[in-house]
Amino acid sequence: MFYKVELRDHIRVPPNLFSLPLEEAVIKRIKNKYSGYISKDLGIVIDVPGVKGIGEGVLIAGDGASYYDVSFELLTFKPEMQEVVVGKIKDIAEFGAFINIGPIDGMVHISQTMDDFVSFSKDKTLAGKETKRILKVNDICRARIIAVSFKDMLNPKLGLTMRQQGLGRLDWIKEEGEEKAPKKEEKEAKEKKEKK
Repeated sequence: MFYKVELRDHIRVPPNLFSLPLEEAVIKRIKNKYSGYISKDLGIVIDVPGVKGIGEGVLIAGDGASYYDVSFELLTFKPEMQEVVVGKIKDIAEFGAFINIGPIDGMVHISQTMDDFVSFSKDKTLAGKETKRILKVNDICRARIIAVSFKDMLNPKLGLTMRQQGLGRLDWIKEEGEEKAPKKEEKEAKEKKEKK
């Protein structure tokens, strides 16, 4: 889920940025400090949309920089359990598929790709034995987050599933919807019968 978070921090603006307008220099330093920042509480920082307020600058003896008490906003992505996401298959391995969902990649274990016996082929595809459905690199899929781990802060892990109804490759979902939707003729016949 994407969030807009307001934070407050002391931002150091070095002398080489004094020629810039204050807000621009502060935003540059915030982006430098928080770009790609990952934490369990915030998630993954994507951008700094703006500054809410900048306090008065403070100089510290022996340091030529100015320090400002700044309140600002961050745009973050924090994966939530059971959240449904859409992404593109980035890579396929013997044990499953890696899906890029924007700021992070998730992994769908081979057993969670579809309700079928699935096999891996050397041309990097996963194929269902009975359904004959195939997953390949660059397919757009819908998946649900079933595991989130921030144990390694530099590389958080997401576990995904595509075995539930309404999940999987987008054209599979569309096919399932068409199969379940009543045909136009059946609908008209039912309506005529109800009118009588």
